[in-house]
Amino acid sequence: MSRLIRGGRVVTATDAFAADVLIEGESIVAVGTGLQGDEEIDASGCLVLPGLVDNHTHLSMPFGGTWSCEDYTTGTASAAAGGTTCIVDFIIQYVGGSLKDAREEWQGRADGAAHIDYGFHMAITDARPDVVAEMGECVEQGITSFKVFMAYKGALMVDDEQFLAVLEQTGKTGGLVMVHCENGDAVVRYQKEALEAGNTDPKWHAWSRPPAVEGEATGRAIRLAEWTKRPLFVVHVTCEDAVREIRAARDRGLPIFGETCIQYLYLTVDDLDRPGFEGAKYVCSPPLREARHQEVLYQALRQGALQGISTDHCPFNFKGQKELGLGDFTKIPNGLPAIEHRLTLLYDRSVRAGHMSIVDVVRHGSWGPARIFGLDRKGAIAPGFDADVVVFDPEVKHTISAATHVMDVDYDPFEGWEVTGKPRFVLSRGETVFEDGEVVSEPGRGRYVKRSVFEPALP
Repeated sequence: MSRLIRGGRVVTATDAFAADVLIEGESIVAVGTGLQGDEEIDASGCLVLPGLVDNHTHLSMPFGGTWSCEDYTTGTASAAAGGTTCIVDFIIQYVGGSLKDAREEWQGRADGAAHIDYGFHMAITDARPDVVAEMGECVEQGITSFKVFMAYKGALMVDDEQFLAVLEQTGKTGGLVMVHCENGDAVVRYQKEALEAGNTDPKWHAWSRPPAVEGEATGRAIRLAEWTKRPLFVVHVTCEDAVREIRAARDRGLPIFGETCIQYLYLTVDDLDRPGFEGAKYVCSPPLREARHQEVLYQALRQGALQGISTDHCPFNFKGQKELGLGDFTKIPNGLPAIEHRLTLLYDRSVRAGHMSIVDVVRHGSWGPARIFGLDRKGAIAPGFDADVVVFDPEVKHTISAATHVMDVDYDPFEGWEVTGKPRFVLSRGETVFEDGEVVSEPGRGRYVKRSVFEPALP
């Protein structure tokens, strides 16, 4: 049976125009006028967008003695409600463990649980020679990106020698290395200084991880990638210090790529200084920055220094989880819930505010991430692509609240924000997963996506 999305304004990574979209089975087969389908979806007055790709999520992730509180059922339902139709989540290798064991554990959690399609990155935390040798098998199974952390000393952090080993191995197996850029040794030192001075509140989380710590690590990571002649993707860029390093590298012709996240565009370090312990709700790493960095991030997106806007969705409940850091900010689980709000906030706070166009939203939220992360049938409204489509109402007004959001977390960092624009229909491979405020799909319909290898031209 065919479905026709009629009467909307189709948005691509380069243009927006009035057209209908014809779907046969799981794929888009035509975009144009005069089309006919067995079933029609009325998109009058709406934008018709390719489903967003979120290439940075942490579902059921162990961290600091607890776990992120959304699993592959609730997390992908939240994504669908917000217009995201494919995620790439992070598998985390346990120190001392193998990539195979980590892969099987995460795949076991996701299998039969997801509402939308999903892929995996592999985070390598213990780059022993036998572990590095496993990377080729990951690539063969469609896990074509590998993350290393330059922070979280004693838990996730790798040293430069291990980082180099991971970079060099992708030269043999293919694959893109992603990096969390903060100088972990400096962070430990600053945390110790704060606690010894009796500074334990959430605001000191940002003090202990200043922009210079991110900038130094970004520059060092780029040098390591340059030495090994490998491309590099810098995750969750927050500040001018890091953007400066990325822009300089790209000006030298190096294949350095990066993203920012919605929280860094809309929230600031002032949120960490909310009364009482409320600031704990806004603890993430790298931390929120001063408002002046937000225009730097927008400029980096406009000029191509950054190619994506993700969420780093890593939710922890305020009660019982964020509260683990009462009296010691270093024990607050790092992460925010954001996956449900990305499209709405990008439209309301970026497009309507004049920072970017709706075409930019598709380029940074769908097309670009799909191309970089090897999701070959995602990210576009064009014949041959998966029918992952969002019918977005640009006029509906609503208020963000934990009382009404789909995310399975007890607070919302955007609580009380009055916004305009919301998905009306969300289709995943031609099937409606969200309609008029409700997730209507069943867990398990989402599929694992094997991703292709991203190999940009090297200088």
